Amino acid sequence: MVVPELRPWRAAKPHVVRLADAVRPRLARAAAATKPQLARLARAGKPQVTQVTRSKTWQYTAGAATAGLALAAGVVTAAGPWDSSGQRTAERDRAVALGRAGGTDHGSAPGAPGRPRPAPSAGPVLTGLGGVSTVKSAPDGKALTDALTPLLKDPALGPRPAAAVIDVTTGRRLFGKASDAALTPASTTKVATAVAALSAMGADHRLTTRAALEPDTREVVLVGGGDPTLTARESTDGAASLRTLAAGTAAALADRGIREVTLSYDTTLYAGDEMHPIGVDGNLARVSPLMADEGRTNDSTSGPVERVPDPAADAARRFGDLLKSHGVKTTAPGPSKATTRAKTLAAVSSPPLSAVVERMLTNSDNDIAEALARQTAIATGNRADFAGAGKAISAQLRGLGLPLTGAAFKDGSGLNRAGRLTPGLLTALLAKAADPSHPELRPALTGLPVAGFTGTLTTRYTDGASGVVRAKTGTLSGVHTLAGTLVDEDGRLLAFAFMATGTDGTLPATTQKALDRVASALAACGCR
Repeated sequence: MVVPELRPWRAAKPHVVRLADAVRPRLARAAAATKPQLARLARAGKPQVTQVTRSKTWQYTAGAATAGLALAAGVVTAAGPWDSSGQRTAERDRAVALGRAGGTDHGSAPGAPGRPRPAPSAGPVLTGLGGVSTVKSAPDGKALTDALTPLLKDPALGPRPAAAVIDVTTGRRLFGKASDAALTPASTTKVATAVAALSAMGADHRLTTRAALEPDTREVVLVGGGDPTLTARESTDGAASLRTLAAGTAAALADRGIREVTLSYDTTLYAGDEMHPIGVDGNLARVSPLMADEGRTNDSTSGPVERVPDPAADAARRFGDLLKSHGVKTTAPGPSKATTRAKTLAAVSSPPLSAVVERMLTNSDNDIAEALARQTAIATGNRADFAGAGKAISAQLRGLGLPLTGAAFKDGSGLNRAGRLTPGLLTALLAKAADPSHPELRPALTGLPVAGFTGTLTTRYTDGASGVVRAKTGTLSGVHTLAGTLVDEDGRLLAFAFMATGTDGTLPATTQKALDRVASALAACGCR
């Protein structure tokens, strides 16, 4: 499973011209219908935008919907400054291309029209259930069936593809094909993991790694807190820094007159087997509550790569080297458990769970997914192993009233082929994340890759629905899934899930293109 890196805006810019042409007709219709609502909301949202844009946004946060979504819904909220992924910058450029003011002022090319007037950033997602009505009524079920059914018969989608489409505003199912069939979901499992983790811990929750001193022993214990984003690199991009932790620990030891310590590390936060059932695999490290840079053996931040055999021991060794650079002599680290008498010397915390979830979804990060599954187990009083995590995810989703018939959660990432989800559950998860009564779940939508621009959809949708579709991909041998949101031709926000199994005899790229054609047809469908 190859996960592309996020591209900087310069790499995304060529897509904008093509995208402007593709979405121009639907945005023109949507903008005309929503202009009064946008004007009122822009005035109401201006103070909040001023306040929020002063805050720092983590590099991996895919925090705004596309311009097509914002204009079609007529609902915008402050979403922070423009990020480096090109997502919100793309919204601004499309607005300019369509002759409308909007976005922030980044200057203009020679001979280009005047600079756009600043306007509030596009909201992170559309208002969902119970929100403001969009341009027209939902698509007609029969017309939608006529448009999608022939595409789902493509042999590249295997013998029994399954699908579901719902209207996010009302929650009504508009189209279904074996929508209650429980199939291998691959990485779309991460949508369920995200919703469960956010509901259990809240969007502001942070994961803490600390160094503690055992009294009378001069033993320093590096205590793993389950932060999968902890980094030992100089550039942190907002993640918790092992370097910062070492500097703080060394300073606290110096205050106590200690220059030599016994170094240990504590991984008791998690239970059970660290090895995923798929075995040693470049798609994830051993599941440990203590790791630095996901145990990667190169400078990559996403995608498959060889991992260190023992992430916790590796992180502790690197921590010891950092302590030595601050004048603290250490022994070779070994496993231990911090006692209740141990005094915390220093601690560092992850970005908020909202940002961690978004990074997981955008990059399809398996290490983060397994960590969040274990954290969900801990938060709900379950055993922090694969089985306990699956039980916790199921319980959280059941508590949200989601349809779990046939669902089976065997891990948090979807790498376990024994996992099962239905298209109906996937669309229900997306609708729940859009529900205004559950704002804590919103990162499960804002983290979805944007077609043609970010994450695992960067190189897909080179025509048709680029920038309009937001979706989580899922790929295993013979399994291809796609679940996300889009705005149709009439400006209606829809959630969809398409699942294909038994595609072993078809090239993965062929099946992915077949799925993309179905989603593009849905986006282009007025269907009434």
